Amino acid sequence: MVFVKKNLILPHLGAETLQCGNTWCAEYKIWRSSGQIRRVMKRIFYFAGVAWMTMILGSCSTINQIPLINNGKTDPNLFVAKDLTQPNLFTNNIEGPAVFHDSLFVVNYQTDGTIAYVDSLGNCQVYVTLPKGSTGNCIRFDPAGNMYVADFSGHNVLKVSRNKEVNVLAHTREFNQPNDLVRSKYGFILASDPDWKDSTGQVWRVEPDGKYYLLAPNMGTTNGICLSPDEKTLYVNESDQRRVWAFDIDTMGNISNKRLFTSFKDYGLDGMHCDKHGNLYICRYGKGVVAIFTSMGDMVREVPLQGKNCSNLTFGGRDGKTVFVTLQDRKGVEQFRTDNPGVGW
Repeated sequence: MVFVKKNLILPHLGAETLQCGNTWCAEYKIWRSSGQIRRVMKRIFYFAGVAWMTMILGSCSTINQIPLINNGKTDPNLFVAKDLTQPNLFTNNIEGPAVFHDSLFVVNYQTDGTIAYVDSLGNCQVYVTLPKGSTGNCIRFDPAGNMYVADFSGHNVLKVSRNKEVNVLAHTREFNQPNDLVRSKYGFILASDPDWKDSTGQVWRVEPDGKYYLLAPNMGTTNGICLSPDEKTLYVNESDQRRVWAFDIDTMGNISNKRLFTSFKDYGLDGMHCDKHGNLYICRYGKGVVAIFTSMGDMVREVPLQGKNCSNLTFGGRDGKTVFVTLQDRKGVEQFRTDNPGVGW
């Protein structure tokens, strides 16, 4: 119950004063005494209701806004590149980094044909030296810890066992120079195979027993290659043509439905990798950025690096949210934090 004191002048009613016989007047007496009061109260209840509904609907709208990628920087160093290793520790063929558990491996440390282990402080040491005539360009691991290496100078796909025994998994004269690899959870390996002289390329599938099958002939300079998290989409880029293609891929490694995912007007393309939510990270060789795209083909950001010639990348760190990038002009490894872990984390 609302009460009004004797001789109270109500707002918006002019100078009229309400008189009551007692010190306090009950609300129903005031309500009966003036139609103006009723109109004022109606307005108060109306605007209060509008304000309440606006607040409720506004909060629901915020809850239902689900971004394709989290653009909010919850970490002050998110998407900020810094050195992991010192510059000039690797050759200008530094490439194809890969993480197995918490260990980072990078090709061509000090001299071509070596593979280095890099610890979390950026210290490097030779892990294995490849046979004479072989130069690694990309590393991938299977769950048992066997390492697979794209050997561009030897025209091989190599297999390095846990005890560092190096064997040729696949070799053919039809290989131009195996460049980048991606390994499927179904056991097969997909390899990009460019011919830089003719600006052409192809894609191969290599089975665990070493048998190989040509999947995509007559492409441009095939370079970066990776699978979506559900392994239903294969991404392949062409460096010289500055295009990224998407294919459907089945559990046997057969590809179909080739379609353009995105293209660029300048600079080159190199290694690629997907995060756990399907966003595609692309090295823009010469521009010195990692471009991040949603699975729908929309670019959401470019992460600037200290070097320009970024050749490849991988995910690792304590939670899979650290991106390691190899830089051929700086001959070292940079790193940045991102908001989503990589595939497999």
